[in-house]
Amino acid sequence: MTIFRPCIDLHNGQVKQIVGGTLTDDSSQAPTTNFVSDRPPSYYAQLYQQHNLTGSHVIKLGPGNEDAAREALRAWPLGLQIGGGITLDNAQHWLDAGAEKLIVTSWLFDNDVFQEERLQALCDLVGASRLVVDLSCRRVRERQGWFVAIKRWQVVTDLGISKATLERLSKYCSEFLIHAADVEGLSQGIDEDLVRVLGDWSPIPCTYAGGANSLHDLERVKALSRGRVDLTIGSALDIFGGSAIKFEDCVAWNAKQATPGATDPFEDLLPFP
Repeated sequence: MTIFRPCIDLHNGQVKQIVGGTLTDDSSQAPTTNFVSDRPPSYYAQLYQQHNLTGSHVIKLGPGNEDAAREALRAWPLGLQIGGGITLDNAQHWLDAGAEKLIVTSWLFDNDVFQEERLQALCDLVGASRLVVDLSCRRVRERQGWFVAIKRWQVVTDLGISKATLERLSKYCSEFLIHAADVEGLSQGIDEDLVRVLGDWSPIPCTYAGGANSLHDLERVKALSRGRVDLTIGSALDIFGGSAIKFEDCVAWNAKQATPGATDPFEDLLPFP
């Protein structure tokens, strides 16, 4: 079943919603920011715990987020996944700090080339059940597909999103997290083609993020993936300053998926086209 999975994106120690494609390593170039919260990370962690929103993730977008991340993990021990700068050297530290699972991405590449032995080593250390592989990607039309993007999504690698890739990597982890970097933070619609192939190709649970701008995107992801892909919603949510989607409606959606025959949270909305 497709469920809503929320996030806590951290930038310079604050909870923010950022247009993903504008993040760079150049400190003189500020990313395009949709929202800066006046609430601490612990507020969101406790909110998600209150509504049992399992699979929520904390992402450290660059340096300066260590304390904020630890605060979130303390607020909901073993309830949150964490990503951003995860390596073999610090993996156990973040598990000890209270992370349910570790999300790993850029460290798996050396000189922008995927190093499967690194993933194997991390899996050997913490176990596949505690690992999420982040395969966030950009669409490369001349290569007719999506390719993993690293280093704040600025570097497109040669690792393509394919059935073979997902099957090969699934033995090292328990989930995939995939941001569609081209639409992340824009609230201009999901990448429907990517959602569809993830539903077809991923042999393990998979969460898609990027572009959601309507409550009906949950229904759309469910239909496109046949209920095999979950959806993260960020900038469009009211708890992140958005006006398009109410957090309480997403919570109601999850409750309906877990309770067959429950009242449809969309019954008062216009039919999905």
